[in-house]
Amino acid sequence: MRRIPYLFLVPAALLMALQPLGQQPHLIEKLQMLTAGTLRRPIDIFDLALHGTLLVLLLWKVVADLSAKGKNREPG
Repeated sequence: MRRIPYLFLVPAALLMALQPLGQQPHLIEKLQMLTAGTLRRPIDIFDLALHGTLLVLLLWKVVADLSAKGKNREPG
């Protein structure tokens, strides 16, 4: 399986998370709706998934890389 490089993933994740620029980002709006219990419409759920997926992938990659780095270290 080919890994997505950070050079692509970081800017893409930040760009999607911060859209639309100049207004309140959709990701923040949808997370507020989720915590308030008002995230019910399918379009809002899709919007949350769309704007949050790359951030989740980035966090997953960071955790996987850090855990792999920790496993490769020799004790002592």
